[in-house]
Amino acid sequence: MDWLLFPISAGYIEWLEKFVDDWFFIFALAFLAFEFTRYAIYKKLSWALVGDTITNYITLAFFIGLTILFLGAFYVTTFYYAFQFAIFDIEINWITVAICVVLADLAYYWEHRFMHRVNLAWATHTVHHSSPFFNISVAYRFGPMDSFWPVFFHVPLVLLGFNPIVVLFAEVVVQLYQTTLHTESIKKLPRPVEWIMNTPSHHRVHHGSNPKYLDKNYAGIFIVWDRMFGTFEEEHEQVVYGLVKPIESTNPIVAFLHGFYRLANSVWAMRGFRNKLGVIFGPPGWKPQDEARPSEAAE
Repeated sequence: MDWLLFPISAGYIEWLEKFVDDWFFIFALAFLAFEFTRYAIYKKLSWALVGDTITNYITLAFFIGLTILFLGAFYVTTFYYAFQFAIFDIEINWITVAICVVLADLAYYWEHRFMHRVNLAWATHTVHHSSPFFNISVAYRFGPMDSFWPVFFHVPLVLLGFNPIVVLFAEVVVQLYQTTLHTESIKKLPRPVEWIMNTPSHHRVHHGSNPKYLDKNYAGIFIVWDRMFGTFEEEHEQVVYGLVKPIESTNPIVAFLHGFYRLANSVWAMRGFRNKLGVIFGPPGWKPQDEARPSEAAE
Protein backbone atom coordinates (compact mmCIF):
# COMPACT_ATOMS: atom_id res chain seq x y z
CA MET A 1 0.00 0.00 0.00
CA ASP A 2 3.04 2.27 0.03
CA TRP A 3 2.25 3.28 -3.55
CA LEU A 4 -0.65 5.35 -2.21
CA LEU A 5 1.90 7.71 -0.65
CA PHE A 6 4.26 7.96 -3.62
CA PRO A 7 4.40 11.54 -4.98
CA ILE A 8 2.52 12.20 -8.22
CA SER A 9 3.25 15.07 -10.57
CA ALA A 10 0.64 17.73 -11.25
CA GLY A 11 1.24 17.07 -14.96
CA TYR A 12 0.14 13.46 -14.57
CA ILE A 13 -3.05 14.49 -12.75
CA GLU A 14 -3.78 17.00 -15.51
CA TRP A 15 -3.30 14.31 -18.17
CA LEU A 16 -5.48 11.87 -16.22
CA GLU A 17 -8.24 14.45 -15.92
CA LYS A 18 -8.37 14.99 -19.68
CA PHE A 19 -8.10 11.27 -20.43
CA VAL A 20 -10.93 10.31 -18.08
CA ASP A 21 -13.12 13.23 -19.15
CA ASP A 22 -12.76 12.49 -22.87
CA TRP A 23 -13.34 8.74 -22.62
CA PHE A 24 -16.25 9.20 -20.23
CA PHE A 25 -18.02 11.35 -22.81
CA ILE A 26 -17.75 8.45 -25.28
CA PHE A 27 -19.14 6.09 -22.64
CA ALA A 28 -22.01 8.53 -22.00
CA LEU A 29 -22.91 8.55 -25.70
CA ALA A 30 -22.90 4.75 -25.76
CA PHE A 31 -25.08 4.65 -22.65
CA LEU A 32 -27.48 7.13 -24.25
CA ALA A 33 -27.82 4.73 -27.19
CA PHE A 34 -28.73 1.99 -24.69
CA GLU A 35 -31.31 4.29 -23.06
CA PHE A 36 -32.86 5.14 -26.43
CA THR A 37 -33.11 1.45 -27.21
CA ARG A 38 -34.88 0.99 -23.90
CA TYR A 39 -37.23 3.89 -24.68
CA ALA A 40 -38.07 2.22 -28.00
CA ILE A 41 -38.75 -1.15 -26.35
CA TYR A 42 -41.09 0.46 -23.82
CA LYS A 43 -42.68 2.60 -26.57
CA LYS A 44 -41.57 5.83 -24.92
CA LEU A 45 -39.46 7.11 -27.82
CA SER A 46 -40.87 10.34 -29.21
CA TRP A 47 -39.85 13.36 -31.26
CA ALA A 48 -40.17 15.46 -28.10
CA LEU A 49 -37.56 13.25 -26.44
CA VAL A 50 -35.27 13.42 -29.47
CA GLY A 51 -35.62 17.21 -29.66
CA ASP A 52 -34.95 17.58 -25.94
CA THR A 53 -31.83 15.42 -26.21
CA ILE A 54 -30.47 17.53 -29.07
CA THR A 55 -31.18 20.64 -27.00
CA ASN A 56 -29.15 19.18 -24.13
CA TYR A 57 -26.04 18.91 -26.29
CA ILE A 58 -26.55 22.33 -27.87
CA THR A 59 -26.65 23.92 -24.40
CA LEU A 60 -23.43 22.02 -23.70
CA ALA A 61 -21.87 23.62 -26.79
CA PHE A 62 -23.05 27.08 -25.66
CA PHE A 63 -21.65 26.43 -22.19
CA ILE A 64 -18.26 25.28 -23.52
CA GLY A 65 -18.07 28.33 -25.78
CA LEU A 66 -18.72 30.75 -22.92
CA THR A 67 -16.27 28.88 -20.69
CA ILE A 68 -13.51 29.04 -23.30
CA LEU A 69 -14.12 32.72 -24.06
CA PHE A 70 -14.66 34.06 -20.54
CA LEU A 71 -15.20 31.88 -17.50
CA GLY A 72 -12.40 29.32 -17.90
CA ALA A 73 -9.71 31.99 -17.54
CA PHE A 74 -11.48 33.40 -14.48
CA TYR A 75 -11.63 29.93 -12.92
CA VAL A 76 -7.97 29.03 -13.46
CA THR A 77 -6.63 32.52 -12.64
CA THR A 78 -8.56 32.61 -9.37
CA PHE A 79 -7.24 29.21 -8.32
CA TYR A 80 -3.61 29.98 -9.09
CA TYR A 81 -3.78 33.40 -7.50
CA ALA A 82 -5.27 31.90 -4.32
CA PHE A 83 -2.62 29.15 -4.30
CA GLN A 84 -0.01 31.79 -3.39
CA PHE A 85 -1.73 32.16 -0.02
CA ALA A 86 -2.20 28.46 0.74
CA ILE A 87 -1.94 27.55 4.43
CA PHE A 88 -0.23 24.21 3.80
CA ASP A 89 1.83 22.69 1.00
CA ILE A 90 -0.05 19.43 0.50
CA GLU A 91 1.90 16.81 -1.42
CA ILE A 92 0.20 15.20 -4.39
CA ASN A 93 -0.27 11.46 -3.88
CA TRP A 94 -3.26 9.13 -4.17
CA ILE A 95 -4.22 9.61 -0.51
CA THR A 96 -4.31 13.39 -0.75
CA VAL A 97 -6.12 13.19 -4.11
CA ALA A 98 -8.77 10.96 -2.50
CA ILE A 99 -9.12 13.37 0.44
CA CYS A 100 -9.49 16.25 -2.00
CA VAL A 101 -12.27 14.39 -3.85
CA VAL A 102 -14.19 13.92 -0.59
CA LEU A 103 -13.76 17.60 0.34
CA ALA A 104 -14.69 18.68 -3.20
CA ASP A 105 -17.83 16.59 -2.86
CA LEU A 106 -18.72 18.40 0.36
CA ALA A 107 -18.04 21.74 -1.36
CA TYR A 108 -20.25 20.60 -4.24
CA TYR A 109 -23.12 19.89 -1.85
CA TRP A 110 -23.08 23.49 -0.56
CA GLU A 111 -22.53 24.94 -4.03
CA HIS A 112 -25.46 22.91 -5.36
CA ARG A 113 -27.67 23.92 -2.44
CA PHE A 114 -26.74 27.58 -2.97
CA MET A 115 -27.63 27.37 -6.66
CA HIS A 116 -31.09 26.16 -5.74
CA ARG A 117 -31.72 28.65 -2.96
CA VAL A 118 -30.46 31.94 -4.45
CA ASN A 119 -32.34 33.23 -7.50
CA LEU A 120 -29.28 34.77 -9.16
CA ALA A 121 -27.60 31.35 -9.17
CA TRP A 122 -30.82 29.45 -9.87
CA ALA A 123 -31.20 31.50 -13.07
CA THR A 124 -28.36 29.47 -14.60
CA HIS A 125 -28.91 26.16 -12.80
CA THR A 126 -32.58 26.06 -13.78
CA VAL A 127 -31.41 25.16 -17.30
CA HIS A 128 -30.25 21.80 -16.00
CA HIS A 129 -33.62 21.15 -14.36
CA SER A 130 -35.79 22.30 -17.25
CA SER A 131 -35.87 19.00 -19.13
CA PRO A 132 -39.08 16.98 -18.67
CA PHE A 133 -37.06 13.83 -19.37
CA PHE A 134 -34.35 12.05 -17.42
CA ASN A 135 -31.50 10.32 -19.21
CA ILE A 136 -27.74 10.70 -19.33
CA SER A 137 -27.92 13.51 -21.91
CA VAL A 138 -29.64 15.70 -19.28
CA ALA A 139 -26.36 15.67 -17.34
CA TYR A 140 -24.90 17.73 -20.20
CA ARG A 141 -27.65 20.35 -20.09
CA PHE A 142 -25.77 23.42 -18.79
CA GLY A 143 -26.63 27.04 -18.11
CA PRO A 144 -24.58 30.11 -19.14
CA MET A 145 -23.01 30.80 -15.72
CA ASP A 146 -22.45 27.21 -14.55
CA SER A 147 -18.67 27.75 -14.61
CA PHE A 148 -18.86 30.84 -12.43
CA TRP A 149 -20.38 29.87 -9.07
CA PRO A 150 -18.32 26.71 -8.34
CA VAL A 151 -15.13 28.82 -8.05
CA PHE A 152 -16.22 30.36 -4.76
CA PHE A 153 -16.98 27.00 -3.15
CA HIS A 154 -13.82 25.21 -4.25
CA VAL A 155 -11.21 27.93 -3.85
CA PRO A 156 -11.04 27.17 -0.07
CA LEU A 157 -9.49 23.81 -1.02
CA VAL A 158 -6.75 25.68 -2.89
CA LEU A 159 -6.25 27.99 0.09
CA LEU A 160 -5.97 24.91 2.29
CA GLY A 161 -3.00 23.78 0.21
CA PHE A 162 -4.29 21.42 -2.49
CA ASN A 163 -2.71 22.04 -5.88
CA PRO A 164 -5.20 23.73 -8.27
CA ILE A 165 -4.77 20.84 -10.71
CA VAL A 166 -5.78 18.38 -7.98
CA VAL A 167 -8.84 20.47 -7.09
CA LEU A 168 -9.88 20.66 -10.74
CA PHE A 169 -9.41 16.90 -11.04
CA ALA A 170 -11.53 16.34 -7.91
CA GLU A 171 -14.28 18.53 -9.37
CA VAL A 172 -14.23 16.48 -12.58
CA VAL A 173 -14.52 13.24 -10.58
CA VAL A 174 -17.57 14.59 -8.73
CA GLN A 175 -19.11 15.85 -11.96
CA LEU A 176 -18.57 12.58 -13.82
CA TYR A 177 -20.04 10.59 -10.95
CA GLN A 178 -23.04 12.94 -11.07
CA THR A 179 -23.40 12.27 -14.78
CA THR A 180 -23.91 8.55 -14.21
CA LEU A 181 -26.89 9.29 -11.95
CA HIS A 182 -29.04 10.70 -14.75
CA THR A 183 -30.94 7.59 -15.76
CA GLU A 184 -34.23 5.80 -15.21
CA SER A 185 -32.80 2.45 -16.30
CA ILE A 186 -31.19 1.75 -12.91
CA LYS A 187 -33.65 1.24 -10.10
CA LYS A 188 -32.77 1.18 -6.41
CA LEU A 189 -29.43 -0.34 -5.39
CA PRO A 190 -28.74 -2.40 -2.22
CA ARG A 191 -29.66 -0.50 0.96
CA PRO A 192 -26.08 0.03 2.24
CA VAL A 193 -25.19 1.65 -1.09
CA GLU A 194 -28.36 3.76 -1.07
CA TRP A 195 -27.60 4.90 2.47
CA ILE A 196 -24.04 6.10 1.80
CA MET A 197 -23.78 6.88 -1.89
CA ASN A 198 -25.78 9.10 -4.18
CA THR A 199 -27.65 6.88 -6.63
CA PRO A 200 -29.92 7.30 -9.67
CA SER A 201 -32.90 6.87 -7.36
CA HIS A 202 -31.77 9.72 -5.10
CA HIS A 203 -30.98 11.96 -8.05
CA ARG A 204 -34.33 11.30 -9.71
CA VAL A 205 -35.84 12.82 -6.57
CA HIS A 206 -33.60 15.85 -6.98
CA HIS A 207 -34.92 16.42 -10.50
CA GLY A 208 -38.55 16.09 -9.45
CA SER A 209 -40.98 18.99 -9.43
CA ASN A 210 -43.23 17.09 -7.00
CA PRO A 211 -43.79 19.29 -3.92
CA LYS A 212 -42.20 16.75 -1.57
CA TYR A 213 -39.11 16.46 -3.79
CA LEU A 214 -38.27 20.18 -4.07
CA ASP A 215 -34.90 21.21 -2.59
CA LYS A 216 -33.84 17.65 -1.80
CA ASN A 217 -30.79 15.44 -2.45
CA TYR A 218 -28.13 17.98 -3.43
CA ALA A 219 -25.27 15.50 -3.01
CA GLY A 220 -22.65 14.77 -5.62
CA ILE A 221 -21.09 11.42 -4.66
CA PHE A 222 -22.07 10.85 -1.03
CA ILE A 223 -25.74 11.14 -0.06
CA VAL A 224 -24.63 11.26 3.59
CA TRP A 225 -24.28 15.04 3.23
CA ASP A 226 -28.03 15.33 2.66
CA ARG A 227 -28.71 13.01 5.57
CA MET A 228 -26.44 15.12 7.79
CA PHE A 229 -27.85 18.50 6.75
CA GLY A 230 -31.53 17.61 6.60
CA THR A 231 -32.16 17.70 2.85
CA PHE A 232 -32.63 13.99 2.13
CA GLU A 233 -35.77 12.52 0.59
CA GLU A 234 -36.40 8.92 -0.45
CA GLU A 235 -37.89 8.10 -3.85
CA HIS A 236 -41.43 6.90 -3.26
CA GLU A 237 -43.99 8.51 -5.55
CA GLN A 238 -43.55 8.75 -9.32
CA VAL A 239 -41.14 11.57 -10.18
CA VAL A 240 -42.43 14.40 -12.36
CA TYR A 241 -39.33 15.81 -14.06
CA GLY A 242 -38.79 19.43 -14.96
CA LEU A 243 -39.81 22.75 -13.44
CA VAL A 244 -42.86 23.76 -11.45
CA LYS A 245 -43.47 26.20 -14.31
CA PRO A 246 -42.27 24.25 -17.39
CA ILE A 247 -40.61 26.08 -20.26
CA GLU A 248 -42.55 23.89 -22.74
CA SER A 249 -39.96 24.34 -25.46
CA THR A 250 -37.11 22.39 -27.02
CA ASN A 251 -35.60 25.55 -28.48
CA PRO A 252 -32.01 25.49 -27.16
CA ILE A 253 -31.84 29.29 -26.88
CA VAL A 254 -35.04 29.33 -24.81
CA ALA A 255 -33.68 26.51 -22.64
CA PHE A 256 -30.31 28.22 -22.20
CA LEU A 257 -31.59 31.70 -21.34
CA HIS A 258 -35.03 31.20 -19.81
CA GLY A 259 -33.74 31.44 -16.22
CA PHE A 260 -32.29 34.91 -16.64
CA TYR A 261 -35.31 36.00 -18.67
CA ARG A 262 -37.66 34.92 -15.88
CA LEU A 263 -35.45 36.53 -13.24
CA ALA A 264 -35.32 39.84 -15.16
CA ASN A 265 -39.11 39.84 -15.53
CA SER A 266 -39.57 39.16 -11.82
CA VAL A 267 -37.18 41.94 -10.84
CA TRP A 268 -38.84 44.37 -13.25
CA ALA A 269 -42.33 43.57 -11.95
CA MET A 270 -41.36 43.83 -8.27
CA ARG A 271 -41.95 47.21 -6.63
CA GLY A 272 -39.29 48.81 -4.43
CA PHE A 273 -35.51 48.58 -4.61
CA ARG A 274 -35.24 46.41 -1.49
CA ASN A 275 -37.82 43.99 -2.85
CA LYS A 276 -35.99 43.82 -6.16
CA LEU A 277 -32.86 42.79 -4.25
CA GLY A 278 -35.01 40.23 -2.46
CA VAL A 279 -35.96 38.71 -5.80
CA ILE A 280 -32.33 38.59 -6.95
CA PHE A 281 -30.80 37.18 -3.78
CA GLY A 282 -33.77 35.40 -2.25
CA PRO A 283 -34.87 31.83 -2.98
CA PRO A 284 -37.08 30.88 -5.94
CA GLY A 285 -40.63 31.99 -5.24
CA TRP A 286 -39.50 34.81 -2.94
CA LYS A 287 -42.11 37.45 -2.15
CA PRO A 288 -42.21 40.34 0.33
CA GLN A 289 -43.45 39.21 3.74
CA ASP A 290 -46.97 40.51 3.16
CA GLU A 291 -47.18 38.39 -0.01
CA ALA A 292 -45.06 35.42 1.11
CA ARG A 293 -45.91 31.95 -0.14
CA PRO A 294 -44.15 28.57 0.08
CA SER A 295 -40.86 28.26 -1.80
CA GLU A 296 -40.99 26.74 -5.25
CA ALA A 297 -37.38 25.83 -5.85
CA ALA A 298 -38.10 24.10 -9.16
CA GLU A 299 -39.91 27.17 -10.53
